[in-house]
Amino acid sequence: MNADNFLALFTPTGWLFVGVTGVLVLASGIAALLKWRVAHGAPHAVIDNLTSRINAWWVMVGSIGLAFLFGKNGVVALFFLISFYALREFLSLAYTRRGDHTAMAAAFYVALPMQYFLVWIEWYGLYSIFIPVYAFLLLPILAATGGDTQRFLERASKVQWGLMVSVFCISHVPALLTLPVIGFEGRNMLLIAFLVIVVQGSDVLQYIWGKLMGKHKVAPVLSPSKTWEGLIGGVASATLLGAALHGITPFSPLQAAGMALLICLMGFFGGLVMSAIKRDRGVKDWGSMIEGHGGMLDRTDSVIFAAPVFFHAVRYWWVP
Repeated sequence: MNADNFLALFTPTGWLFVGVTGVLVLASGIAALLKWRVAHGAPHAVIDNLTSRINAWWVMVGSIGLAFLFGKNGVVALFFLISFYALREFLSLAYTRRGDHTAMAAAFYVALPMQYFLVWIEWYGLYSIFIPVYAFLLLPILAATGGDTQRFLERASKVQWGLMVSVFCISHVPALLTLPVIGFEGRNMLLIAFLVIVVQGSDVLQYIWGKLMGKHKVAPVLSPSKTWEGLIGGVASATLLGAALHGITPFSPLQAAGMALLICLMGFFGGLVMSAIKRDRGVKDWGSMIEGHGGMLDRTDSVIFAAPVFFHAVRYWWVP
C-alpha cells in the first residue's frame, strides 16, 4: 500500500467506510440487545438470521475496504477471487461428464483470468464481448471434441451460463473503475460502494420489511421467504437510501434514486433467477463458505444482475 492509497482513508471514500462501519457497529449492538432482551440468549430464528446477515456485512465491508486501499489492482484481484469461487460453486452443482473437463478447464484457466485481465487493462471493446461471444463459441467446441453426446446441449449451456453469471456479470463491478465519468475522475470506487451498499441494503431491508409486514408471497415456489410487502418496502427504502447517497456519485438526488430503483429491481429478479437454478438442482444454498448464508453465490446473486445494468447505465448517460 503506497502513500497515495493511505491518504485515501481521508477522502470521501474513506469517510464513507467510516460511516458504514459506524452503522455496522450500531447494528451489531442492536442485534446483541435483541438477543439478550427478546431471546434471553436462547436460539431465535429471526434474530440469529439477522445477526448472521450483519456478520456477513462485516466480512464484505472489510474485504472491499482492504481492496480499496490497494486501488484498482486490489479491487480487480478481489473480484477475480469472488468470480473464481462463484464459478466453482456453480459448476459443482451442474451435471457434467468426462467430456466436459476440457471446457471446464478453459472456463477456469482461460476465460476467467482473460476477462479480468481485459478489465484490468481497460479494453472495453473486448471485455464487453469476450465471454458472451468468443467463450460461448469456444466452450461447446471443446466439449464436442470429447465425443460425448449424452445431454450435450444441457451440459454445454450450464458451463456457458456459469461463466456468464459468475464471471462476466461480476466482472462489471471492478469495470466501473474504467469509466471516464466527466467531473468524477479518481472517485470511481465510490460507484462500486454505491452499487454494493444499495443492492445489499435492499436485500436486508426486504428481509426486515418482510418479517414486519410480509403476508403475500411473490414467488412461493422459487423463494418462499420473499413477500410483496418486503419487496415494496425494501426497494422503496433502498431507493431512498440511494438518493441519500447521491453525494458520493455523479448523480443528482433524483438520478441517484432512479439508479437505485433500477439496480434494486435487477437485484431482486436476479435473486429469483438464481433461486430457480437452486430449486432445479434440489439445493437450498450454493455452498457453505459463509456461515448462515450459504456460499459465495448466495451473497452475490443480487449483484450479479445489477452490476452490468448499472455499469452500462452509467456508461451511456455519464461517459462522453
